[in-house]
Amino acid sequence: MVPLSRANLRKLPAGVIGPAYDPSSVVPGIVHIELGGFHRAHMARYTHALMNVEPAASEWGIVGVGLLPADQRMADALQPQDGLYTLVERQDQDESATVIGSISRVLFAGASSAETLATIEDPAIRIVSLTVTENGYCLDSATKQLDLTHPAVVHDLADPQRPRSAIGILVESYRRRRDRGLPVFTALSCDNIQHNGAVLSRAVLALAEQQDPQLAEWIAENAAFPSTMVDRITPVTTAADIDDLALNYGVADRWPVVSERFTQWVIEDTFVAGRPAWERVGAQFVADVQPYEMMKLRLLIASHLAIAGLGRLAGYTHIDQAMRDTDLRSYMRVLMDLETGPTLPPLPGVDINAYKTELVARFSNSRIKDTVDRVNADAPINLLLDPIRDRVATGASIDLLALALAAWLRRVRGEDEAGEPLAVSHPLANELSRKAWEGGADPRHLLGIRSLFGDLGENPVVLRPVTRWLESLYATGARVTLATAREELNF
Repeated sequence: MVPLSRANLRKLPAGVIGPAYDPSSVVPGIVHIELGGFHRAHMARYTHALMNVEPAASEWGIVGVGLLPADQRMADALQPQDGLYTLVERQDQDESATVIGSISRVLFAGASSAETLATIEDPAIRIVSLTVTENGYCLDSATKQLDLTHPAVVHDLADPQRPRSAIGILVESYRRRRDRGLPVFTALSCDNIQHNGAVLSRAVLALAEQQDPQLAEWIAENAAFPSTMVDRITPVTTAADIDDLALNYGVADRWPVVSERFTQWVIEDTFVAGRPAWERVGAQFVADVQPYEMMKLRLLIASHLAIAGLGRLAGYTHIDQAMRDTDLRSYMRVLMDLETGPTLPPLPGVDINAYKTELVARFSNSRIKDTVDRVNADAPINLLLDPIRDRVATGASIDLLALALAAWLRRVRGEDEAGEPLAVSHPLANELSRKAWEGGADPRHLLGIRSLFGDLGENPVVLRPVTRWLESLYATGARVTLATAREELNF
């Protein structure tokens, strides 16, 4: 058994792919906030691949930063391994294990952001990237603007030089750069948020405006916030993954990452202080990310959320299990063909049918044990609501989307069909559960939460199909409801 570290790279067992470069020569050029599994399977993987083929790319090493209390475990795991970790990529029976060396240092900023701020202040850092999920942007759920009442924002306004939020860290870092006459850096969002660069820019400028209007003006004039589209299914690492790596490959890794083989990264090419040549290893730089972003949000994420919600109610624990249910598999395809797909803008050069077929295969990947609970927790409900709004605006049917929304409303009750507790991970979990118990099969109680649903709960075009499906879910359960939907809607 080989404990993972730089000193042991020459001892890696056969079958484990090590870096083609010396990780000790990697110099930080990027700070990444929230060093989770997705970043390590995606951006850090691209950067590692570039370092393998381009020696000069070693100047783009990544300093990973954790902000949340749970991130202390990540730092404790990766620091003794010199930032190294193993990425296991799987597609059915095809599998590989690669040691990634692009992370040069790991910091925990949950107790203090001082070291993170000092690191970003170094002019060698030219990109600060983020995967903090939508909640990490401290937005008002209704307006999608910075929530000035958010506890982290309140703290950062009162004590801006010791920020706790990712947005506060960016604003304070920009202030330090400006005051020292240093070059600005690019802030790069890698989160599953539509127009993520614009969302990040608005949040940063809003906080800066509250602190110092001149700083906000300087950031707006000098910084860059490219939008991106990121795609790679990356389940949460389990104890079984750690054990499998040790058993099958002979590597002792405290926190490996498992992902599918498929990966996609589309990036708006607006960087102010240089960037890695990620296009050499498969990334795509474009002038406008939006069409690709919409394709992913409407086809992949909306389908993921629909399958995860209904699948959880039907008793499935993993996405690939749900996809072996012929009713759910057929439902996913027809949802894309008839309701979410038609809301997409034109995508020249993209074979949409091939993309849909690939999605079905990816969700069915038996080697990626992606849980329905992870998807239900990570995918915000607006990813179903936005296509519903688009369809309603054009007078188109929403029968299939309404079924997915009804499943979401049934699930947040916090109790499954057998009466057992069902975990609900959402900032409004308590209110959602209370409203679900009050309303039961009547969706108006939940849809009346305007911060989440706006005026959708007042629209009879939405209420009718959602009520019909929610009543069926309560009365007959998810499996019978799906079978009924398949018969009535002819899919």
